[in-house]
Amino acid sequence: MKQITPDHFAERLRRGAANAKAAGFDGLLIAPGADLAYFADYLPIATTERITLLVIPSDGDPTMIVPVLEHDSAVTTRAAGAIRFVDWSDGTDEYLPTAALLAPDGRYAISDATWAMHLLGLQQKLPDARFESISQALPLLRAVKSDDEIDRLAAAGAAADATFEDILGVRFAGRTENEVAADLARLLREHGHSQVDFTVVGSGPNGANPHHEAGDRTIEEGDMVVLDFGGLMDGYGSDTTRTVHVGEPTDEEHEAFEIVKRAQQAAFEAVAVGVACQEIDRAARAVIAEAGYGEFFIHRVGHGIGMTTHEPPYMVEGEERPIEAGMCFSIEPGIYLPGRFGVRIEDIVVAADDGAHRLNNTSRELHIVH
Repeated sequence: MKQITPDHFAERLRRGAANAKAAGFDGLLIAPGADLAYFADYLPIATTERITLLVIPSDGDPTMIVPVLEHDSAVTTRAAGAIRFVDWSDGTDEYLPTAALLAPDGRYAISDATWAMHLLGLQQKLPDARFESISQALPLLRAVKSDDEIDRLAAAGAAADATFEDILGVRFAGRTENEVAADLARLLREHGHSQVDFTVVGSGPNGANPHHEAGDRTIEEGDMVVLDFGGLMDGYGSDTTRTVHVGEPTDEEHEAFEIVKRAQQAAFEAVAVGVACQEIDRAARAVIAEAGYGEFFIHRVGHGIGMTTHEPPYMVEGEERPIEAGMCFSIEPGIYLPGRFGVRIEDIVVAADDGAHRLNNTSRELHIVH
C-alpha cells in the first residue's frame, strides 16, 4: 500500500485553509486527536495539562505550538515541512504564545477534541475572539476520502471480513459472550489491526441492545447473536456487523432477519452522488416499517468512517447534505425486540459516481453456528 506522502499532507492543509476561508473563519484550531493526525501526521503523548495546537489560518502559514519537550517528535512527521513550529516551556504561560498566533477578534473553528481547560485559557487571553465546534461548522472537513484513504479503509474492511470468516469456526454454545469477544479481538489483530475498538457480542435478549457490551452471559442453543466489531488498521477504521444463530432459527427469527437484509439492500441501492444523506436512512426504514417492525428500529442507519469509527456524514433523518463521491459510511439497519433478540447487518460502503461499493463482502445470509 502506498504511503501518504508529505505532499498529501500539504494539500490537506491547503484545503483546510480554503474551507475555513469559504465558511467565513479566520482559521482552524486543531488539537490532538484524529484531526491532528489527518492534517499533521502527529499524535502526541496525551498529556492534557500541556497544550499542543495546530493553527491553520485561512490566510498564512500553518503553525503548531508544542511543548518544548515534544518538539523533536513533532518535527519528524511527514507533514512537518509544511508547518512552522513554536515551542513553549514548562513554567511559562502557554496561552500567551498560542494567543499570539490568532487574531484578537477572530472567528475560529476548533477541534471537538480540545480540552476545555485549553479553550478556556484561550478565551481568557482573547475575550473578543469566537470559537465554534469544527464538527458543527465544517462537518465534512474529512468526509470525502482520497483514493489512498479508500484503499486503507478497504484493507481494514477485508481484515474484518477475514475475522468474521474465522469466527464462524469457533464454538458459541456453552461459552460466554466475553470469550467470543476475546476471539474477535484476537482475530482482528491477527489479520492486521493495530487497535481493537469494540467487540459487541449480543446473545439472545442482549442482542436487543444495539451497543451491548459483551458480558458473562453463557450463549445457548437457540440464541440469535449479534456480532459488531472493528478497530484501526494503518490508521483507518473497520466496522462490520453480522448476525448468527446457534442452531436453527424460529420462523419469527428468520422473518426478522430477512426484513433487515432487505432493508440493508434497499439502503445500499439508494446511495447515489447528489442524494441527501437522509434518503439512505429512509430507504431502510421504509422496508422495516412496512413489515410492521418500525418501532423496533431505534437508531440511524449509518455513520461516516475514516480515522475514527464514527464521524460525518451521518445517514439520519434531517441530514439534507448531499452524498459526494469518496464519502465512506456504514449502512446498518436493525430490528431489536426487547427481552428477546436483535438483528443487525452492517457494511461499510464508499459512494462513487456509479453508485455504492461495499468494503465488507462477507455473506449477508443468516449463518448457523454451534
